[in-house]
Amino acid sequence: MIREDLRNIAIIAHVDHGKTTLVDEMLKQGGVFRENQEVAERVMDSNDIERERGITILAKNTSVCYNGIKINIIDTPGHADFGGEVERVLEMVDGVLLLVDAAEGPMPQTRFVLSKALEMGHKVIVVVNKIDRPDARLDEIGDEVLELLLDLDASDEQLESPILFCSGRSGTASLSQYEAGTDLKPLFDTIISYIEPPKGEENEPLQMLISSIDYNEYVGRIGVGRIVRGQIKVNQQVTVCDYTESKKNYNSKIVSLLQIQGLNRVPVQEAKMGDIVWISGIDGITIGDTICAAEAPEPLPFVKISEPTVEMTFAVNDSPFAGREGKFVTSRQLRERLFRELLKDVSLRVEETDSTDSFRVSGRGEMHLSILIENMRREGYELSVSTPRVLFKEDENGRKLEPIERLVIDVPEESVGSVMEKMGSRKGELVSMHPQGSRMRIEFLVPARGLFGYKSEFLTDTKGEGIMSHVFEGYEPYKGDIERRNTGSLISHETGEAVTYGLFNAQERGQLFIPAGTPVYEGMIVGASPKTDDLVVNVCKKKHLTNTRASGSDDALRLVPPRILSLEDCLEFLADDELLEVTPESLRIRKRILSNTQRAKIRGNTKK
Repeated sequence: MIREDLRNIAIIAHVDHGKTTLVDEMLKQGGVFRENQEVAERVMDSNDIERERGITILAKNTSVCYNGIKINIIDTPGHADFGGEVERVLEMVDGVLLLVDAAEGPMPQTRFVLSKALEMGHKVIVVVNKIDRPDARLDEIGDEVLELLLDLDASDEQLESPILFCSGRSGTASLSQYEAGTDLKPLFDTIISYIEPPKGEENEPLQMLISSIDYNEYVGRIGVGRIVRGQIKVNQQVTVCDYTESKKNYNSKIVSLLQIQGLNRVPVQEAKMGDIVWISGIDGITIGDTICAAEAPEPLPFVKISEPTVEMTFAVNDSPFAGREGKFVTSRQLRERLFRELLKDVSLRVEETDSTDSFRVSGRGEMHLSILIENMRREGYELSVSTPRVLFKEDENGRKLEPIERLVIDVPEESVGSVMEKMGSRKGELVSMHPQGSRMRIEFLVPARGLFGYKSEFLTDTKGEGIMSHVFEGYEPYKGDIERRNTGSLISHETGEAVTYGLFNAQERGQLFIPAGTPVYEGMIVGASPKTDDLVVNVCKKKHLTNTRASGSDDALRLVPPRILSLEDCLEFLADDELLEVTPESLRIRKRILSNTQRAKIRGNTKK
């Protein structure tokens, strides 16, 4: 059977190439909103962090109706660290819209998501977006996309993919780069004519693959997936199977059934082959499970999700200020929260350690883990995290392998020298280099650990004009030692409150991270020293009053404004012997061993 009344597509692209903005216009022109309805920009980015950062983190579903045909659209993340979201939602669709920026062209994440779609045999519609940019390169983009398809061994049919030229912001599309479109009708028509409708047996026993998990406090886990075969109904008895056979089959019942209409989930009594549905009522349901008819338990294979490359240790906060600001502070609460995250994030790994107070958490990159930390922080959790570490492997010959990232850098020509110098010290290998107007695009293969702490340096070196993005390339033999940080830390001498006089004396030693009035404790890091050695400074020191007065001695002390670190900045700054204390209100970097005397003794012993 062929469902001519339905199309399932995903929108894939590199970060910031305009996926969510294009979906906004598709929803408006698909009649989802009333004419006078006020609609927020990037309506699909519903998460607070997504709206603040302007990036998509979670894949989200919506649908529009066009000429009586329902088009299910999945908006996917563009950042490499959330590639696991993209990999599994591709199981639910029959084709993809590949968005490419009209100026930047194909970028590292474009290559990654496109390779996954081609592996699954999906049809591809290439959409050149942002054609109204003044620096658009419409003549060259088509050739670059074709080169990428050839490079990824696309089939003959995939090489013949249609190309459209869009402006997501204006809501226009055309089949020719020389003609300006007036609306998105050409895009909708191409989706209907080129993307194949779902095919399958409607009258055979039910098969539905769970590709995503949502969680609701009232109904528990909600499974999201596509019906591959048969029909599903409310109150139907089903069997839950697992393709890997790591757990036994068990029986359950469908309590509620929802389908997406526009931006809303609407309860339905039944759904059939090809539909994407939300089901609740099944305890223990996980990503990769197959919901089958009770009389025919036949599990479906699930895509292998790429392995994590970076790990951090999450532990209970044991600083002198522990428990002052957080609502959830115990190891039991931390453990429950981390294992709950595993239910919906297939790219994450959480392992117990020898200590009951700490857990080893592995993810796809620094941003992947920092988003988890930020979410926990906003929920009221208090914890400490270690410096990010890459996960090494061994090959069959016992050689040590490390993860390598493909890094693409777009910088003004005058910044090329400093970028080359920094990449050389970080074991980066130059792959290609070509000019684009007054800017230069440089591609490197660099160890993942070589990128830790580089972003802030990069923005300084390029005066804020540089653009960098990277995606996991593979494992290669260990490249040798890389210096993680070439600065030391300014460490607080005692517990108290930072005062202007103490900070004025300390700022001569380096750059400060805290303003006057900040509570500090012994072993807390209050700034960065330009030298590689750590320095202990007394920021709580007050001026002793005397009877003597001298002209100018009581002039107001001028403090240099401190550098306030974000969560990502803190993770970049961390050295191996430091921890980051995360609370709902504060971020504090500290030494693992807080006592200055104890650290000095250990340092003295190691020198001997």
